[in-house]
Amino acid sequence: MAHDLKLGRLFALVVAGVLVLTACGGPQLGKENLPRTTVPSASGDGGSGPITDASVTAAALRPVLPCQFLDNTALSALGTPEGEPSASSVRFDECSTKVRDAGGKELSVDVQLGAIVLFASDKTTGQVGGLPQVEVPDTTGGSCEVSALTSRDPSLGIAFEIDYPGGDPCRAGRTLLAPAVDKLHNSPQKYPDVKGSVLTADACAVLDQSAVDAVLKGTKGGATGLHSCQWGDSPNITVMFFPALPPLEGDGWLKADVGGANQAYAKKSSAGTDCKVEWQHRPWQGDHVEVVQVGFTDYDLKPGTGDPCSTATTLAKSVVGNLPRP
Repeated sequence: MAHDLKLGRLFALVVAGVLVLTACGGPQLGKENLPRTTVPSASGDGGSGPITDASVTAAALRPVLPCQFLDNTALSALGTPEGEPSASSVRFDECSTKVRDAGGKELSVDVQLGAIVLFASDKTTGQVGGLPQVEVPDTTGGSCEVSALTSRDPSLGIAFEIDYPGGDPCRAGRTLLAPAVDKLHNSPQKYPDVKGSVLTADACAVLDQSAVDAVLKGTKGGATGLHSCQWGDSPNITVMFFPALPPLEGDGWLKADVGGANQAYAKKSSAGTDCKVEWQHRPWQGDHVEVVQVGFTDYDLKPGTGDPCSTATTLAKSVVGNLPRP
């Protein structure tokens, strides 16, 4: 039930950023077969000042539908879309698809709103729609993440991750990013407004500071995405909202009492240093529901010296009382 928030991708980008020797450039003739189109330059000054664009605040981005940035109009600049874009079943803010270029090469495309943008300070290549543009290619040249920074502290943005072996993934990412930023500035499509949904809730605002202080004195929360927040490093507390199948007992998950209307379940890691507690908040779409998850991790915790699930459950009780009500 605990959901991987693309830590593998995050690690891969860290490695890529450390090892990469050259930035993404323009089109590489003979490697790609993109239709002729105007592609934003990869050079320029993205600036370093605060981002004050009201269209890209976390509150403005949370209800935005991600698949609109992978519609046929946008994808036709890269080639022929292969089917409809697919919204993530475990994230509110992510969508992916595939495209076949004119030469038959396949591009895998993933877009995420509120993505963690790595190396924002030294990989900024210019601006797109007034926002800093960041490009992080991998060492092979086959993949690239192109982002428009929407927040500096923390560094979050709308990110296109392109896998395009034999092509120019950075150029493809820039091709999609420019119209996406334009959409954000011009009435983007949004999820239906449903009373009581956690979709628009601030994950950093649902945990009482007094509850945090009882575990991590004086620690403030920092957003790790549009729907997630973390307090501390180790120990740390996390709060996340995501769509998923309803939580159930089994596979290590045990019933926990957090005082809410719906049954909660807790699961301790095999190492015994962390625990996650999650429960259904309300229905979402189809057979999926909105899930609230509260986690506590202490890597220094020795076996038999403490119970991370007890701490996580206590924290979850604080969260329950601050969630939106249907």
